Amino acid sequence: MAAKFLLLSMLFLKLLIFSDAQSVGVCNGRVGNNLPSPQAVVDLYKRSGITRMRIYDPHPETLRALGGTNIELILDVPNDKLQELSAGGAKAWVQNNILSYPGVNFRYISVGNEVDPNNRNTAGFVTYVLPAMRNVQQALRDAGLAQIKVSTATYTGLLKDSSPPSDGVFHDNVIGYIQPIITFLAENNSPMLANIYPYFAYKDNSNVIKLSFALFTQGVEYNDQGRDYSNLFDAMYDAHHAAQARLGGANVPIVVSESGWPSAEGFGATVENAGNYYRNLIAHVKSGKGTPVKPGRAIETYLFAMFDENQKPGDALEKHFGVFRPDQSSKYGLRF
Repeated sequence: MAAKFLLLSMLFLKLLIFSDAQSVGVCNGRVGNNLPSPQAVVDLYKRSGITRMRIYDPHPETLRALGGTNIELILDVPNDKLQELSAGGAKAWVQNNILSYPGVNFRYISVGNEVDPNNRNTAGFVTYVLPAMRNVQQALRDAGLAQIKVSTATYTGLLKDSSPPSDGVFHDNVIGYIQPIITFLAENNSPMLANIYPYFAYKDNSNVIKLSFALFTQGVEYNDQGRDYSNLFDAMYDAHHAAQARLGGANVPIVVSESGWPSAEGFGATVENAGNYYRNLIAHVKSGKGTPVKPGRAIETYLFAMFDENQKPGDALEKHFGVFRPDQSSKYGLRF
């Protein structure tokens, strides 16, 4: 009996460790002209023990390279393709990009990324997101793939208030867009995807946010309704939860679909700070501690990004989020 109990305990511990290890993935951006081939990238994921990936469009070479690897995948529908996903368009999209790759372990479909009514670059996509989500979900069900969850990737810019976390609330003119999406997610037992970047919150508010709070090296910074906060990541995560809970999404889980820190070309963007952020983030989300509002669980999180991308548009710092260099050497020696 004692031996049997010991064996069961060891199996449980193995499952627990495996579950925690699965909580961290890495986003695979390709906006560069010096990056490894898709097959070399997938091989690097395997060598590094990275078991989850996000890609931002259905890239055939990457999907072929992922076949048979068991790397779990978030696959995005790019914003500029949302309008094409009528019922018929969604059926064709699923056929071409899911059914055509039976060896790929699809986990989530992100229908759009950071679509925001208040951002002139993405506001035009707002009306297409939810219909496209519904159509893709139905096409997956019709194909016998209901286990693949459909969501969309949001971000902190949709929130009007986020400090303290319990005050988290969406902008007034975002509610009409996001509330039906939250209802859809709740009805389909799907998670909300959220891109959470303490770096940008720190950069834009360094007069009130300590670097140590952003890098997980601070003791308890403040108490919010009896909950102690010692890092900015938890505060931003719980603010997202508070905002969606106000709209019926209290039981909709949040998957952190992007989080990262640049290593150059910006305020506080150094190799030392970025390395500390990534190492401490991995340890935190895998620890099973959760957040003050959602304690006792690993937080499924995707680091942004696999490589520095030398053709990323926007501020120069956008080119320096990689945890690996284009030559495949590790920038921070992270352990996944």
